[in-house]
Amino acid sequence: MKVAFELVAQTAEFVVLNKAAGISFHSEQGAGLVVKAEQILGFKLFPVHRLDKVTSGLIVLARSSEAAAELTSLFTSHQVQKYYLAISLTKPAKKQGWVKGDMVPARRGAWKLLQTQDNPAVSYFISQGFAELPWRAFLIKPFTGKTHQIRVALKSAGAAIAGDTLYQGTHADRVYLHAYALCFSLAGTHYQYVQEPTAGLYFQQFKNQDLWQDWAEPWQLNWPDYKQPQRITN
Repeated sequence: MKVAFELVAQTAEFVVLNKAAGISFHSEQGAGLVVKAEQILGFKLFPVHRLDKVTSGLIVLARSSEAAAELTSLFTSHQVQKYYLAISLTKPAKKQGWVKGDMVPARRGAWKLLQTQDNPAVSYFISQGFAELPWRAFLIKPFTGKTHQIRVALKSAGAAIAGDTLYQGTHADRVYLHAYALCFSLAGTHYQYVQEPTAGLYFQQFKNQDLWQDWAEPWQLNWPDYKQPQRITN
């Protein structure tokens, strides 16, 4: 049986899990991640954000309704810094930069990026290719939290994520998107978590590269600032 998650950290207010790729957040045909975690850990948990089924990596679950309200507020107001790893077998139109635009539903459960920016999804990425490997590694910082945001962003940049066939990604042994790092402050305490991906041939190859050390603490890198535009109301 596939292991749904690993426990990364536990405090009085929340737990941090490393979710396996292919595990649904919500209960579908069987128990979802939250139910499985409650069953294994033995206490009630409250969702405060989510990951796509295909995405592996760090996810926070609150241990009380009060903590859930505080954490949800942090995520909603973009006070949680999130960093994702991805791999693509196609070269992007640019090696790094912003991807901004409104997102609307497309076909088959997918989303697409528009040129308008009324309520945009905003991400910034950096990337690196390797002469001896057929793929390119991406480190992405989303500044907003839209559904499929990173998957759509890299598709729009010309570098659909390996294994992400919904967005025309090259076939692979998994979808190569991993929630890699989280930073936030709660009740006067600052928390930083990093979780290496544990599954996938390309991720294993990546961990053998020198670049891995450069990205070990992604919050230390020189990320640009993004300020949400002020809306003008009559």
